[in-house]
Amino acid sequence: MKIYKIFRADEWAELQANGETRGAPIDISDGYIHFSTAQTVAETAAKYFAGIDGLVLLALEADSLDPLKWEPARAGVLFPHLYRNLRMDDILWDAPLPLVDGIHQFPDLT
Repeated sequence: MKIYKIFRADEWAELQANGETRGAPIDISDGYIHFSTAQTVAETAAKYFAGIDGLVLLALEADSLDPLKWEPARAGVLFPHLYRNLRMDDILWDAPLPLVDGIHQFPDLT
C-alpha cells in the first residue's frame, strides 16, 4: 500500500541533500514522521498546507517501512507514523503539488 508525505520545498531539498531527515517541524516535535493515505492526503493538504505553493508529494511503500505504526488521529482515523528518520531510498516517487485557485492539484494516486 502506498502512503504519502507532503513536504515544503526546503524540507524536500534537505532530504535530497542529506539523504535523510527527521521530517518537518511537526514531525520533529511529535517524535515521528506523519504520513497520509490516498484517502486522507487531500484533507491533510487543505488542513495543514492551505495556500502554500511549491509543495512536493512523496509516495512510499508502507510495507517496506519499519517501524511504521498505524495510530488514530483525526476523528479516530488511523494514520501511518514512522518512528525513524525518513531516507531517500524510502521514496518511490515525488511529484509537485501545484496550487490552482487555492486548491492543491494531486497526481493520480490509484
